[in-house]
Amino acid sequence: MYFTDRGIEELDRRRGEEEVTLAWVAERLQEFTDTHPEFEAAVERFSTWLARLDDPED
Repeated sequence: MYFTDRGIEELDRRRGEEEVTLAWVAERLQEFTDTHPEFEAAVERFSTWLARLDDPED
């Protein structure tokens, strides 16, 4: 188990029943990056990965 698994599990436990849009997620990621600019590269990589999930070229 990675350290991040605990955060993912907490997210699922606390908010797993909610339905959200990707626009909502994008807004939260932007807020997070604004608050924690040191994680900008990780958020950028994650966002790009999500955006390209169904692109066979990536």
